[in-house]
Amino acid sequence: MHKFNLDGAGGLFTVLVLTFSVCGLAEEPQLGSARVVFQTDHGDIEFGFYPSVAPITVDHIYKLVRLGGYNTNHFFRVDKGFVAQVADVANGRTAPMNEEQRVEAYKTVVGEFSQVKHVRGILSMGRHEDPNSGGSSFSILLGNAPHLDGKYAIFGKVTKGDDTLRKLEELPTRREGIFVMPKERVTILSTYYYDTELEACAKDRTNLKRRLEASFVEIERQRVKCFP
Repeated sequence: MHKFNLDGAGGLFTVLVLTFSVCGLAEEPQLGSARVVFQTDHGDIEFGFYPSVAPITVDHIYKLVRLGGYNTNHFFRVDKGFVAQVADVANGRTAPMNEEQRVEAYKTVVGEFSQVKHVRGILSMGRHEDPNSGGSSFSILLGNAPHLDGKYAIFGKVTKGDDTLRKLEELPTRREGIFVMPKERVTILSTYYYDTELEACAKDRTNLKRRLEASFVEIERQRVKCFP
């Protein structure tokens, strides 16, 4: 697995065109090739993005990841069967931010609402009453929540780590108003990202090399057999 420098910038997404019908989404959105991993003190959570559904949101969250913005942040909310919510970067980190992280952390993005459904594993932006107030806080759905459909911007989904989410759901919690919060801090120790297309290319090169080596061995065997 390739781990990229979290203080770097850049990165490309493959935007896939989706077909919409009058009744709703004709097919499930396709994930881009980028993957992000949050390493928590209860295990890893990997997720991918829907750049064709929420390109502005995806670009913003992915940039924060590349800058290391979510390192030392935490899940301030864990409501079993509903959501596990990441705190906003500006207030949730224990480490101080550098200037570039600070600039990105205080940005807000427009509400990119879609017809994608809120089901377990979906990533959904947090916001205030203003539909265009999404910042850096987002939720991972721990169950189906149709009452959120069309009201919060969906931008990706979990690809690995449901076992970690189930561990989080079993943690002791306390209630503060509408929020169900873990009694212990669930820290995002570190983050990294990689590209599945690059991973696939590396595997293809390795397999090709092995096939060529095997062919060479077979050719040599036949040569020796025919010309002892």
